[in-house]
Amino acid sequence: MNSNKLAQVFHFDLYGKREAKYDFLNQNSLKSIDWNDLQPKAPNFFLVKKDFDESGMYEEGFKIDELFSVKSSGVKTHDDDNLVANNINELKTKVLKKGISFEVSKPQKYAYRPFDNGYVYYDNKILGRAREKTIYHLLEDNLGLNLVSQPQAANLNYFDCVFIANRLTDTNMFRRGGPVVFPLYLYLESKADLFATTERTPNLNQTIIGKMAEGLGIPFVAEKNPKSKIENPQSFAPIDVLDYIYAVLHSPAYREKYKEFLKIDFPRVPYPKDLTTFWKLVKLGGEIRQIHLLESDVVEEYITEYPEDGNNVVVKTKYENERVYINENQYFDKVPETAWNFYIGGYQPAQKWLKDRKERELSFEDILHYQKIIVALTETARIMQEIDLVGVE
Repeated sequence: MNSNKLAQVFHFDLYGKREAKYDFLNQNSLKSIDWNDLQPKAPNFFLVKKDFDESGMYEEGFKIDELFSVKSSGVKTHDDDNLVANNINELKTKVLKKGISFEVSKPQKYAYRPFDNGYVYYDNKILGRAREKTIYHLLEDNLGLNLVSQPQAANLNYFDCVFIANRLTDTNMFRRGGPVVFPLYLYLESKADLFATTERTPNLNQTIIGKMAEGLGIPFVAEKNPKSKIENPQSFAPIDVLDYIYAVLHSPAYREKYKEFLKIDFPRVPYPKDLTTFWKLVKLGGEIRQIHLLESDVVEEYITEYPEDGNNVVVKTKYENERVYINENQYFDKVPETAWNFYIGGYQPAQKWLKDRKERELSFEDILHYQKIIVALTETARIMQEIDLVGVE
């Protein structure tokens, strides 16, 4: 007997409610079940059925963690209740109550969850994991692409672990499997340096960018020229690369085609196939980016209503007939089911945002903000379909 030979591995998935599973097991035996005969291969030796038929085409793309030279995990406070708040005044109250001397330079803008922004008391002597050696780039004018190396930790069924932020990011931005933040630009670490400037450099692998420029037939520039003609650009910049990637990662067809690969590592993105397609995807990716940052004017074109007066306290949320109830009498009306059920990073933002505010009174700004979230999710779903019309390899 060859001791180096791998064992024969069989696998079978059974989904459903407990009673149905019991019935299935009572009616079957090891011999009657239609097992998948697996052939585990190096380097991962998966013990579940995987479809890697598209591996050749997928491997031709560039890896996100190779494109962005510098990356960082999100901030871990170890004390969200006291070190994270919706605004600076609330944060000050929490910090002082904790017995900490409040320093006005410490509060920093914070991306806590998708569409849930606030402030963190950024003191590396207090925070559990401040990531101060890598994440400081996000303290400047910058964008951070949030991904996880193993998205299946957040959502077992499909890839949805991608979001954008223009501020520090929490380690639990996604549901399980903390995000890795890829800053678009890099800044000097120490502002105390007398020779330091505010100049920034693209956090992009020049070999990959060079190959992209060669394929597109136009040069790469470190900064976007604000006077550049949108309809006929003569160069592409870091923001264009980011928007192209953001479009690709939001393509339903891409997510489905490469779903097995996307579960187990950072994504690979195909090189642009031609200049026309590239700019179409850049445009759509840019639209989603601005929507997710709530910077687009579109998110203020509300599609919902909040018709009933009351105390605005979130008691128990319920979705029924396009209404999102926050208590027995008050609700957001005309909420599309698509928005209510939409996933980002394993969370359903339209549900999560309200659940995190249980027993709290929604302010006027909160009510407007929630309606922006609904627009953002609805528009994201729509633009994702447009991306597939353009086509991603």
